[in-house]
Amino acid sequence: MTIHTVAPGETVYTIARQYGVPPTRIIQDNMLTDPSDLVVGQTLVILYYNQVHIVEPGETLFSIAQDYGTTTKALLRNNPQLRGNPTIFEGQPIVIDYTSVMRGKLTTNGYAYPFIDRATLRMTLPYLTYLTVFTYGFTPTGELVVPDDDEIIALAREYGVAPMMMLSTLTEEGRFSNELSTQLLTNPALQTTIIENVINTLRAKNYYGLEIDFEYVRPEEREAYTEFIRRMTEAARAAGFPVGVALAPKTSADQPGLLYEAHDYPAIGAIADFVLLMTYEWGYTYSPPMAVAPIDRVEAVVDYALTEIPAEKINMGVPNYGYDWPLPFIEGESRARSISNTAAVDLARRYRVEIMHDPVAMSPFFNYTSEDGQRHEVWFEDATSIEAKLNLATTKNLRGVAIWNIMRYFPQLWLVANGAWIIEDLPIQ
Repeated sequence: MTIHTVAPGETVYTIARQYGVPPTRIIQDNMLTDPSDLVVGQTLVILYYNQVHIVEPGETLFSIAQDYGTTTKALLRNNPQLRGNPTIFEGQPIVIDYTSVMRGKLTTNGYAYPFIDRATLRMTLPYLTYLTVFTYGFTPTGELVVPDDDEIIALAREYGVAPMMMLSTLTEEGRFSNELSTQLLTNPALQTTIIENVINTLRAKNYYGLEIDFEYVRPEEREAYTEFIRRMTEAARAAGFPVGVALAPKTSADQPGLLYEAHDYPAIGAIADFVLLMTYEWGYTYSPPMAVAPIDRVEAVVDYALTEIPAEKINMGVPNYGYDWPLPFIEGESRARSISNTAAVDLARRYRVEIMHDPVAMSPFFNYTSEDGQRHEVWFEDATSIEAKLNLATTKNLRGVAIWNIMRYFPQLWLVANGAWIIEDLPIQ
């Protein structure tokens, strides 16, 4: 695998000649929206194929997988042009494997709302170890707020992906409620009810496991939150379900702030089967323009986590989006809009601006002026920033990565992950 950054005057065809690959493969693999008009600074993932099979009459993806000693899921990963659909036709080239030297193994966890576009989900599932459904809530009386998740649970299992139920304090208004967490954490009887309801739901819905995401828990409830995690984990584990916990991105044990103080890294890390470090949102809706997940800040969180939690329990968060800020930034007034990584490149193309790369944040950005004269600054993710994050997870020997979120398909994320890493699968029954 090679990541190429487009220089002035280059085209898909000159780049293809440079690397000795068909231009159609670059176009298909990267899902280029306008292959005739590349953006200076845009990244392209170049894959080198080791074995290619030409489909013969009567063959299926399953039969081809059997012939080569691999799996249908692996073939779907290696052939993004199939868009997650195992249907093939006579004469079609199917990539069996790449020539890349793999850099390590990773588990991948993708987070999705139940209303995710099904085509997007099918394209993504071959690359996932886990699919986490966001999110179950609960009422003050202990009833679960249940999303419409039956179909995506079934789809996850169809693709050999472990579906994970998430329990959070997110309300229907879209905010994390510490009033709700207080009601739960100060009421042992309510905890018992919710634990029982969660276990019953895990069984009834055919989930693989559970994740917990309580944010903005009051500092004075730190020990109570840890104890609830302990109770839930012991009950879930006894029923055969692993438990993960989302952790705010801390760089020290005593980091101040409502988001951080109740998240006890060593205690929660000792209890849970795994944790998610929410290493994103440095750049966010109300922040000054900056990278969503600057690699130096991500590494600082990981380094602290490793002093408290075993590496094999840590999933590092990876954002799958960017932001577009109006300029000048005015504290308390400016509001950035979320933008997909693909849309960011399209925006740079529209306004004929060059994409730059910040060497410290290891993230791409650009500036443009819209038709109404408004200046903007955009930060997003591309192949190089994704590679930097996956390299970090590997060099730190982490369990894997967790993608927030998979609602918008970003082909380069999966080209990089599958082109240089072995994505681990679980024996899903």
